[in-house]
Amino acid sequence: MLENQNKSETSAPADSKKNYNGRRKYYYRKKYYKNNKEGYQKNVEQKLEFKKVSIIVPLLNEEESLKPLYFEIRKSLKTISCDYEILFIDDGSTDKSLNVLKEINKEDNKVKYISFRKNYGKSAALQIGFKNATGDAIITMDADLQDDPAEIPSLLKKLQEGYDLVSGWKKKRYDPFIKKYSSRFFNYITGLFSGIKIHDFNCGLKAYRSEVVKSINVYGELHRYIPVLANWNGYRVSEIVVKHQARRYGKTKFGISRFFKGFVDLITVVFTTRYIRRPMHLFGFLGFLSFLAGILVNGYLTYEKLVLDRWISNRPLLFLGILLIIVGIQFFSVGLLGEIMVHNFSNDREYSIKEKN
Repeated sequence: MLENQNKSETSAPADSKKNYNGRRKYYYRKKYYKNNKEGYQKNVEQKLEFKKVSIIVPLLNEEESLKPLYFEIRKSLKTISCDYEILFIDDGSTDKSLNVLKEINKEDNKVKYISFRKNYGKSAALQIGFKNATGDAIITMDADLQDDPAEIPSLLKKLQEGYDLVSGWKKKRYDPFIKKYSSRFFNYITGLFSGIKIHDFNCGLKAYRSEVVKSINVYGELHRYIPVLANWNGYRVSEIVVKHQARRYGKTKFGISRFFKGFVDLITVVFTTRYIRRPMHLFGFLGFLSFLAGILVNGYLTYEKLVLDRWISNRPLLFLGILLIIVGIQFFSVGLLGEIMVHNFSNDREYSIKEKN
């Protein structure tokens, strides 16, 4: 009997044991949550190395999309644990965009705006935004709501991996047929000339470290080539796939003229990034090709005159050969003049320094 009593005391029923284990698990779970409450909050908010993020939004006649864009940016920024500012650059809008910006500014002191008297272009708007941004991380996006503000945390996360510039890639686009396929061709040619392996140079959604935007000068239509300019200065460039949305309000500012201007600016970027400090490499190479072609043409004509005894003075090929030789000499001369100018005006300010002790 005593033995049975001891057994009953030492072995509790299955149900009571289950309840006990449940209470014990609940106790430890509650205790773990209490001790790691801060850890749970970190899972909700993305921890960043940046102290402040600046959101730069260039715009032109986007009065209907500004408030929805502002609310979506605010919603996205709630998931990151750092200070922020939102800087709208009004590029000479003729609608009520400026009035909308003033209303938003009254409600939120983290929102700032700069308004141009006339339209100067997206590059000018970005350059002013870069100059006035105070964050150590910069996000740029268009104001037409085609760039999704929900991608901001992903861009910053990629930036933290050690990159200096992260460009968005609109893999699935909601644009008109002409704009979509002209952009693909444009991106292919730009990648071919620049050597940078990204898919979408002109995506408005990008993330930068502050030192990148302070070291480049954007003007004309060069906003399309910011990754090229940054890469030339030694900064690491990467990309992530971002969501692209159909335009909700207004109409696109894309025109066929921008397509041709883009390729003219591509020549400018290739020259300023690759040959601005070594002009003889470009002009000397072109001069050599032209001079060599002229020598070969005239050499062939000389052979015909001396060996075959043919009349060559009235042949257009003779004038072409002479012209090629003259053009080749001119290219060499321009290259030498460029080298002299680079030699006289070079200084240590042209170099991008990563770290200094």
